Amino acid sequence: MREAAVPLVLFAALAAAPFAGFGEGYMLTLLARAMILGMAAVSLALLVGGAGLVSLGHAATLGVGAYAVVVLDANGLTDATAVVPVAVAAAALFALATGAVSLRTSGVHFIMITLAFGQMAFFTASSLAAYGGDDGYTLYARTGLAGTRILEDRLAFHYACLGLLGLAYLFCRAALAARFGRVLRAARENALRVRAVGFDPYPYRLLACVIAGAIGGLSGVLLANAAEFVAPSYLSWQRSGELLFMVILGGLGSLHGAILGALAYVLLEEWLSHLTEHWRMIFGPLLVLSVLFFRGGLAGLLAPRRR
Repeated sequence: MREAAVPLVLFAALAAAPFAGFGEGYMLTLLARAMILGMAAVSLALLVGGAGLVSLGHAATLGVGAYAVVVLDANGLTDATAVVPVAVAAAALFALATGAVSLRTSGVHFIMITLAFGQMAFFTASSLAAYGGDDGYTLYARTGLAGTRILEDRLAFHYACLGLLGLAYLFCRAALAARFGRVLRAARENALRVRAVGFDPYPYRLLACVIAGAIGGLSGVLLANAAEFVAPSYLSWQRSGELLFMVILGGLGSLHGAILGALAYVLLEEWLSHLTEHWRMIFGPLLVLSVLFFRGGLAGLLAPRRR
């Protein structure tokens, strides 16, 4: 299969899924969750594959978006025209503040400081007694859209998730194809050489963090609405690790691979959890095997073989 055709087939399959045996409520909910996590994984792939920035705190942006829904819901604001801009802006500002500090470091130090910021956000969410604290917060209804409750319909919510996933994918793809993306990739390979030709990698990397944070916040809005529940675990380092797993499983450097990785993760999680309560232990060896034998991940398996 031609590499350019893989995303088209993937999105076409997701669009047709409700009419191809996946139209039951439970399966639509599962697919919606996979697409939402796929969006978060795409934003992380922008950092990891595009800029070479491995973050263990990326789930915090997802959590910030989700908790923005909670705060607005508690104050009577439940329409998407208010919720989405506020949530995306809050997550982008969080990414801007934490990225401005984290990018002063590199390598393992960058990984550790993003982990620290993520855990700070996690413990902050756990301490918010007004919004459920450790127990989380239950939303009594999904976010409205233009005064309607159309997103309560599973099929409508499925296509809302698919549409936003498509927009996030196209935006990140366009960003990486532009000069912005070329500078990011060049700085990933050799930052000193990029500086020597007159480009400072710092603002480009910071903008990448903000873009990834904004998309992560949007996925948090959708995740909160899909579950109609928000908990501090949304911000945990374990969730960040899961997103990183999806990116690696799908193939580093591939945006559509991140979506494939999210779909594979969610479906494997669902299947394995019915087999054993220790299903997470299976993911470790799976990740090792995928790194050793399938360097291109799932996207690499679907890419055409070069002769």
